[in-house]
Amino acid sequence: MTTADGHTNPEPALESSSLPTTVRAVFSLLLSYGLLLLANGLFGTLLGVRSQIEGFSTGVVGLIMAAYFLGLLQGALRAGNIVVVVGHIRAFAAFASVMSVTALLHVIVVDPIMWCILRFISGFCMAGMIIITESWLNARSTNRTRGQVMALYMITNYFSAGCGQFILTVADPAEFQLFSIASMIFSLALVPVLLTRATAPNPPQRAPLHLRELWRTSPLGVFGSFCAGLVNASFYSLAPVFAFGLGLGIGGTSTFMASVIFGGLLLQYPVGRLSDRMDRRKVLTMVALATSAACVGIVVVSTSNPKWIYLAGTVYGGFSFTVYSLCAANANDFAPADKLMQTASGLLTAYGFGAFLGPIVAASFMGFLGPGGLFIMSALVSGFLGGFAIFRMRRRVSPGKDERSRTITMPGGQFTSGEIYASMRNAMDRDLASMSGARRR
Repeated sequence: MTTADGHTNPEPALESSSLPTTVRAVFSLLLSYGLLLLANGLFGTLLGVRSQIEGFSTGVVGLIMAAYFLGLLQGALRAGNIVVVVGHIRAFAAFASVMSVTALLHVIVVDPIMWCILRFISGFCMAGMIIITESWLNARSTNRTRGQVMALYMITNYFSAGCGQFILTVADPAEFQLFSIASMIFSLALVPVLLTRATAPNPPQRAPLHLRELWRTSPLGVFGSFCAGLVNASFYSLAPVFAFGLGLGIGGTSTFMASVIFGGLLLQYPVGRLSDRMDRRKVLTMVALATSAACVGIVVVSTSNPKWIYLAGTVYGGFSFTVYSLCAANANDFAPADKLMQTASGLLTAYGFGAFLGPIVAASFMGFLGPGGLFIMSALVSGFLGGFAIFRMRRRVSPGKDERSRTITMPGGQFTSGEIYASMRNAMDRDLASMSGARRR
């Protein structure tokens, strides 16, 4: 089989459903992705801490972090065009190289405007590398192994991003060493992808769907994705500023970030299973309100008993990072079978707008209310989402179990092309179900 880069690859997609076989086949790709998230997890927190050391205002930090998510959105929509032109391997090498350079430039040129430009470029490149990695993983999977592959993908995401937080304690953020370490890890992420023999497929072409049309199909899916972008991007961008502002220090800040990210892994599967068995909007309501309550808990313990903030952060991460998967699944429940790819594109756009605005809005709250303003904003957004879900349940009947899509857990805090994959998989499931029903008739 010939890859998009012109290399012959004799290995077909996986046929065995055994976990060891699956792990061996996708290990190099997951290793590369893990290194990316390790460096990105470190760098996002490092930049938040370094901005405080440099004396940047909270509003300026919000703008810098928002630039990253704007670049991530543009990369999700446009980086695939670069891959089509030059191939997966060359595109990945280019993205990783630029990402490595931008990490070093942050410490060479300490200027807010330059940091905004660099964060936009970093976001674009990160989106491109994630799209490439995910397309390879999907190509190496069959219907029998795809669930295992995506589970490993999700675990790799949270585990690597969580571990990246602890590298922050290796050196002084006020110096250049941590920026160099992040740059080296970004460069090392090239190696597994360059050496892998996995098939590199062409990325799918996506037809756009206007948000107005998608809103008519699933108002809750669109609004929920937007809220997920607001909350998740605000956390990744400004939680280091929040923790540092509380006086937790470098070690405490990295531990707090890791507790939230690892917490995001805990409830993904249980919440997804529950939403497949009952009205998904009820589950989304409970999760949104629980996220709001957890935000309030973080604010309370941060002022009264800071030693409990790590447990409160774990609970917050466990609930908040499931919101996006639930909203995406709910939108697919109501979307026409021939519009699922367009629905995915629309949800990505809604999430991206929320992710861009989130750090700016959260920074304003922090400017008026202090560090706790970050989670006060998230509590308000999550609580309003829970109320909107209740309102939608009164306006519309939930589809039957046979008509609903299956929840596919996706990294809730990482804006990736996983939602596109989920929509493709739901479309496949529906087609197979229709074929089975036709045979029975």
